[in-house]
Amino acid sequence: MIQSMTGFGKHVAQLPSKKITVELKSLNSKNLDLNARIPQAYRAKELELRKVIASSLERGKVDFGLYVELTGTETSAVVNEGVVRQYMKQLKSIAEGDDLRLLEMALRLPDAMKTEREDLDEEEYKAIQSALTEALSEINKFRSEEGKVLEKDFMNRIKNLESLLQEVTAMDVDRIDTIRERLEKAMNDLKADVDANRFEQELIYYLEKYDITEEKVRLANHLEYFSSTLNSADSNGKKLGFISQEIGREINTIGSKANYAPMQQVVVRMKDELEKIKEQMLNVL
Repeated sequence: MIQSMTGFGKHVAQLPSKKITVELKSLNSKNLDLNARIPQAYRAKELELRKVIASSLERGKVDFGLYVELTGTETSAVVNEGVVRQYMKQLKSIAEGDDLRLLEMALRLPDAMKTEREDLDEEEYKAIQSALTEALSEINKFRSEEGKVLEKDFMNRIKNLESLLQEVTAMDVDRIDTIRERLEKAMNDLKADVDANRFEQELIYYLEKYDITEEKVRLANHLEYFSSTLNSADSNGKKLGFISQEIGREINTIGSKANYAPMQQVVVRMKDELEKIKEQMLNVL
């Protein structure tokens, strides 16, 4: 079962005085590219949280956001009394005004408020870990659902390629006969005496150069291998990408050997199907 690298997960944990929100968003990337937005007070746990995310998501461009909102009466910000009094003293020396007005002005000045940093509470961190676990579960569920859509599209494309390969196989006999007739006509047009045995040997040599039996067999095997890998337990986008390259190699070789317009038209359709597979493949985990 394949998974998409596109996903979104969110979970909210409500504590007595705080609301903790964890968000995860991911897009496609060759490797894991994790960007974390965490409040300064929680930076000490960033590496640990990154490891948890990396072990679950593996690949993708991932944005991780941890947001903490105070919902109770607690606050870590207090008035920096000494600084405010000094501001008021200076303001009195340069301007007239009552104390309340001077206080309002002083509180707007730099360093009027100070934030007392508190140690991360153990219960609070457990809530963060739990919220992260739930958000990871949500984003992986999202990725799996997207993966089902991709898998259905891939299976349709592979079936189309198998059908087109059958068309190539069906017209191959006519193609060889057409090439033989073309070569024989070219020799007859020369109006020269040619040794029949030698001509037959040369004809066989050229026809062997145009033979695509091996390419057809290999292409059929690659298509079957793609389908079996698609249905495996693990999602392996890189492996599917390598198989797609092999499929493309065989299609290109058939096209270069075809020397037959109807078959080359089928090859163009095969390339179109494969290109659509490759575009979607960039988003497979």
